[in-house]
Amino acid sequence: MFRRSMFRRSDRLPLCGALIFLVLSVSSAFAESCQTAKEMDDATRTGLTASALRDFGLIAKGDVASLRQSAIPSLAADFSGIEARVKENQPALAASNASARPPFLLVAEGSAAIPRAEFFCGVFGSKGQTRDSAVFTLNNLSPGKYGVVILDAPTSKGPFTASLILQQQGSDWKLGGLYIKSGQSGGHDSDWYAARAREFAAKGQKHNAWLYNLQAISLVSPLPFMSTAVTDKLYDDSQKSEPADFPAEGKTADLAAGTATYKLTALFPEVVGNDLDLIVRYQASDISNSNQTYQNNIAVMKALLTKYPELRDAFASMVARAVDPSGRDYGTMLAMKDIK
Repeated sequence: MFRRSMFRRSDRLPLCGALIFLVLSVSSAFAESCQTAKEMDDATRTGLTASALRDFGLIAKGDVASLRQSAIPSLAADFSGIEARVKENQPALAASNASARPPFLLVAEGSAAIPRAEFFCGVFGSKGQTRDSAVFTLNNLSPGKYGVVILDAPTSKGPFTASLILQQQGSDWKLGGLYIKSGQSGGHDSDWYAARAREFAAKGQKHNAWLYNLQAISLVSPLPFMSTAVTDKLYDDSQKSEPADFPAEGKTADLAAGTATYKLTALFPEVVGNDLDLIVRYQASDISNSNQTYQNNIAVMKALLTKYPELRDAFASMVARAVDPSGRDYGTMLAMKDIK
């Protein structure tokens, strides 16, 4: 299975001058290397692209059985996630004629999984990434050769990307991971959300600005473990508006609601239908009493809007999720107008 790690702001490195050399030297010490399409041989480049387009054809037809046969054994053994992803997106992709971007080849050497593998692909300048560069950050990556092929798929529902992770097995390229994303959410693309973020920032609504920048980054990133010059620019913009009183990167935030104090673990935007909603997660010792947990969820939503009234202007609804120590959660959704 191709395991991933969300590429966070704190993961990014100031790539300049001697530091670039240091980072690349450290990467080499762990036997991690990357080739861009221009650097790999014709046979590898052609094989990766052809395999990805072949698999996309199966996705577009909804032929999950054949797609499973082309997967690496560990993924084929538990294919339910891929099957659900294909079924969800196949109606939109059915008539699409996909085209491939230049692929990347990631090579991880050694005899054991790499706890944190970093691949720096392409040319980096004094200010960091360039137009054709990319950084991939992955956790627990097994040794092997991996191809990353991103396909652009125009559809009647707007642009989609299908990103395939292919692993070399003998002379074949087998499916090791699949990510399908719409380039729009709520009918808008990344540029629209970035522009709204700037407008919120100009009005002093830094919380809305930060959340909308997160949505812009999500839409422009085909893969959650890939960083480009475009995503780095958006991260730089979001850093200017990152609120210190929001939970982020493992840090909780306290929210007072009457006599209770809740520890928020995450706040992020998510599209539900055609609406952009706000998701809030918080720690709960017990969620077995659904009536009490429902009341707690309502209290969290009310307290959040009392503390940050600007959120009403940016989101259609809010979803509060109480998460117990085992990871189970109980969620409640309300339209902003109904949270009083």
